[in-house]
Amino acid sequence: MNYPENLKIGDTIGICAPSAGITSPEKILRLDKAIEQLESLGYKVIETESVRKDERGRSSSPQKRAQEFMELLENDDVKLIIFATGGDFLCEMLDYLDFEKIKKMKPKWMQGYSDITGISFLFNTILEIPSMYSQTIKDYAMKPLYRNLTDSLQIESGNEVIQTSFELYEKEWLEDNTNPYATYNLTEKVEWKNLTGEQKIVMQGRSLGGCLDCIKCFIGTKYDNVNNYIEKYKNDGIIWFLECFEMTFPEVFRTLWQMKNANYFKYCKGIIFGRPLMIRDDYDINFNQAVKDVIGNLNIPIICDADIGHVSPQLATVNGAILKITSENGKGTLETFLR
Repeated sequence: MNYPENLKIGDTIGICAPSAGITSPEKILRLDKAIEQLESLGYKVIETESVRKDERGRSSSPQKRAQEFMELLENDDVKLIIFATGGDFLCEMLDYLDFEKIKKMKPKWMQGYSDITGISFLFNTILEIPSMYSQTIKDYAMKPLYRNLTDSLQIESGNEVIQTSFELYEKEWLEDNTNPYATYNLTEKVEWKNLTGEQKIVMQGRSLGGCLDCIKCFIGTKYDNVNNYIEKYKNDGIIWFLECFEMTFPEVFRTLWQMKNANYFKYCKGIIFGRPLMIRDDYDINFNQAVKDVIGNLNIPIICDADIGHVSPQLATVNGAILKITSENGKGTLETFLR
């Protein structure tokens, strides 16, 4: 695994927008305050040209987005890239990335989630470069910074952090245009669920995953290197972490069925699912039942409703690291080993 150099105080953090950009006044204000706060922590911050642009869900053309991302990869001063936001169209810029050139570069930390899966998943499976599946740049405007944000920076600094599940999560984000420092709207009790009723689950392996909405796009394409990846790391075993943004239950079922029949779950030591954000109920089944129906016969531990993904807050999850995950009595721990 090609781990990036540890982040240090004084290093430069780069911001780019490989999917959507940031244009609304309240989000621009949060971006500005996030930059201020990262600078107050001792980091330098730069951003690429298209971060504050957006047209039809894209910050710029696919060629321009790829160029700006490559600019940060090639900038030796930049040690961490935090992406502007997610979106829907990151995949169209992948054809303009020079993966052979990237292979020869020094790897660097990258952080984001949702549509950013298009980068983090492929950089893990093709280039074996780990990345941080965690919040994008605007959340760094919060005062005080929530612990998932500081944990992300700690892990990127080379620390093997032990994270615990949160007490509460937010069912609905309350946009406060007057307070750019607003934190999460925590109203609902966090309760991890062991899918088949186990009292305690402990699983460890090399992590692989991201947003199901995005992963399904790569199955069977020229970017699909999953089977080679899991074969290489079979002695570690694979821990899949998965979550979804907007899917129907039949879509969840079909996507997991496709992954299963593409042998993606070979050498799998367990799967952990984050809380889904927008799921349409069909056939009177819920998300967890849909998961059980399609992959419950794999005879591996499966955890649902964990602190991963779109329903904040989410744990800082390294795509490509060794993870040890424990789930018991509705609570969980996530241990990260950078090896």
